[in-house]
Amino acid sequence: MSKTNGMDTCNKANGANNATGEAGNLEHFIPWRKAELIDRLCVQPGLTAAEQDGFRRFCTLLDATLHFEYLAQFENLKNAYAPFDPDADTLTLNKLNFSERQTQLDVLFERFTWLLERANFRRLTQEDLQRALDSVSHHGLSLEVDFDFFERLEIYSRGEVMQTQRYRNWKRLYQMDEAQVPTFQRLALIFRLRAGRHNTRNFDTQDVFIKLFKDIPKPDLEMLLPGTRVKMSLKDRIKIVMPTVSGVAVSIYKALKGALLAAAAGIYGILVILGVTCGYGVKSFYGYLQTKQKYQLNLTESLYYQNLDNNAGVISRLLDEAEEQENREAVLAYYFLWRKLDVRGSTADELGWQNRAAQNTFPAGGFTAEELDRRIEQFLSECLGRPIDFEVDDALAKLIRMNLVRQVVGGRYIALSLAEALETLDRAWDNYFPYNAAA
Repeated sequence: MSKTNGMDTCNKANGANNATGEAGNLEHFIPWRKAELIDRLCVQPGLTAAEQDGFRRFCTLLDATLHFEYLAQFENLKNAYAPFDPDADTLTLNKLNFSERQTQLDVLFERFTWLLERANFRRLTQEDLQRALDSVSHHGLSLEVDFDFFERLEIYSRGEVMQTQRYRNWKRLYQMDEAQVPTFQRLALIFRLRAGRHNTRNFDTQDVFIKLFKDIPKPDLEMLLPGTRVKMSLKDRIKIVMPTVSGVAVSIYKALKGALLAAAAGIYGILVILGVTCGYGVKSFYGYLQTKQKYQLNLTESLYYQNLDNNAGVISRLLDEAEEQENREAVLAYYFLWRKLDVRGSTADELGWQNRAAQNTFPAGGFTAEELDRRIEQFLSECLGRPIDFEVDDALAKLIRMNLVRQVVGGRYIALSLAEALETLDRAWDNYFPYNAAA
């Protein structure tokens, strides 16, 4: 992956945040609308008006083909989710027994994982989850997650950036402060609650819930999970207990020390001290309850705006995103193979993208996967202002399956001409509905 500062032909787009994930792991997600990507490729130097028109027609046919393939996946996912959809308003003619439901549950989770991978989400491991849960939140409350609450739970993320979060800093007398917080741009959850537990007896434990959120700070991940309990932190306990305990201790000390003084005055003094200290403890506890109530209000308000979709709507939305991602990858891979732009030794200190495109050099024998990957990643880096890990193997596999790209001797890849590619896609489309031939 080469990274360059050259921005001759591409404006910085969406470069405000660097979505590189943890420990420098780059994202596969290409944050570009399909139509804008095609427009950008068509205005690159060296393309004639006829070639631009042909390439746009190629993209239209490619889009239709991928959409048809994803329509079948959509039906499969809908059928897998139907027995577990809590929002369904249709009747079930063939009810599944317990064993069949468990098998169908496994199928649902397997296909949902496939969907999230196609949409370039990554599954959070137990270590990822624990790091997020161990992070310190700025809300002033400590939350505890009971994982026994779930029979099945999977969490997926896409896009990890640093965002500014405002909070009240107790070290600065609760004045407003700002902090850079690691944030998930997209977070998807799929879970089923465990039946037979005391704390789930009032919840739906038969269905499967799917949630999709945006812009969730890592330290606040636990707030999205049902069954999360607010627990009193050590700081809160100290604020409540210590003044009361110390006040009682001081009162006892004064009582013993002042035993020889006037009894009435001493008793009234002790009562005053006890009343003040106990009152301070009650005030501290009331302040904690107010903080808890305010947090829950903020949680309700934030989830109202950060929740993108629920249940079957998540499947529909993510399938659309997965289809778009597949399309962008295929379009980019075909374009660079078709144009045959020289990618050999493409580093930041050599000719920029615009100059190489203008030269329109044609290396013999096509490109290796590594050369193609390097060229596309450099193009994306220049245009988006941040590095992207392009999935070249996935893109090439799609194009080979559709007979638009061939692998030749030496492990190199070559693309069909536009005319051949259009004819191939048109023929494949006709063969999707072979009713006349069958007749």
